[in-house]
Amino acid sequence: MTSGEVMAQGGIERVGMGDSFLKFTDHNGEKITLEKSIPNHEEGIAFILNILTDSQYGCIKSYNEIDAVGHRVVHGGEKFASSVLITQEVIDMIVECVEFAPLHNPANLEGIKAIDKILPDTPQVGVFDTAFHQTMPDYAYLYAFPYNIYEQYGVRRYGFHGTSHRYVSRRACEFLGVPYERQRIITAHIGNGGSVTAVKDGKSIDTSMGMTPSEGLIMGTRCGDVDAGALPYIMKKENLDADGLSDFLNKKSGVAGFTEVSSDMRDIEREMFAGNARAIQILNMYNYRIKKYVGAYAAALGGLDVLVFTGGVGENQWTTRAEVCKNMEYMGLLFDEEKNRNARGCEIVLSKPESKVKVLVVPTDEEYMIAYDTQVILENNSK
Repeated sequence: MTSGEVMAQGGIERVGMGDSFLKFTDHNGEKITLEKSIPNHEEGIAFILNILTDSQYGCIKSYNEIDAVGHRVVHGGEKFASSVLITQEVIDMIVECVEFAPLHNPANLEGIKAIDKILPDTPQVGVFDTAFHQTMPDYAYLYAFPYNIYEQYGVRRYGFHGTSHRYVSRRACEFLGVPYERQRIITAHIGNGGSVTAVKDGKSIDTSMGMTPSEGLIMGTRCGDVDAGALPYIMKKENLDADGLSDFLNKKSGVAGFTEVSSDMRDIEREMFAGNARAIQILNMYNYRIKKYVGAYAAALGGLDVLVFTGGVGENQWTTRAEVCKNMEYMGLLFDEEKNRNARGCEIVLSKPESKVKVLVVPTDEEYMIAYDTQVILENNSK
């Protein structure tokens, strides 16, 4: 942690699906794929730990070198405003948040249980995707439903990608050499899932995702913002129940649903350059939605000092960055088109030197933030 050097990185895919595999980069920088039947999370984590200590592929000699384990937990509701040392009480609260993230929190809990079984004496830390956004004021996070809907069921804006927004907003200021606690920043985490966040003086004051990750930007398979009145209309026309509507909004809409081509923006961009009319339409919609949020959050912040692009699309797709920053001179944003065309996956300033608003690409590093929080909590807990 002192040098920030990555000793190993990777992940298991297709757990429980028969053709699972571990894909990782070893300590020599070589990319390796190991196929293995991995029926559940516990066996997956055991496999990862075995590889970390393996004489051929590993970077540590034994489990004793692991001082702590950090976990990304998607939804912490209103219960967590920061990362925490995992105790039974914390686990119980994560369980209470399962109804907000039924696809994610149970899997996160499986990881915690697996580590507890394999490394029973190793401290664990939970880092919550929603925690960074707990600083939003009530007028930003409340919906205009009857108030008891919020009081009884917790229906409100929570926001997601918080670990990423926290990292890139702070890192952008370090890169620019400006004080984080005195900046008006908009961070655009744009990928297959995407969100925009307004950060004022180091705190999130608004974000585009809501109670679930369905609200906000157009995404790979999610529609983002939509007229709520259209939903019962679609339910009747398509004979959908509540689960069917959720599937329609989250898995059958967005870029993939509109184009019937792909949820991968690289595919859509290729189709656009090939003249596919539907691809051109969705990219116009996609970029416009991001631009609209940037404008709205600049107003909410009372001006803008720094605009940061991150995520798979934000870091690599120059066309989207160009469209979002087009005709923004009225805000004091002077964009360098040539720099933008050549920028991919690296830290770089894309605004001209005389621009009042600094525009940057900052590759996100959620893993580092999880490791950092884990280290800090471990050190504080030992004092």
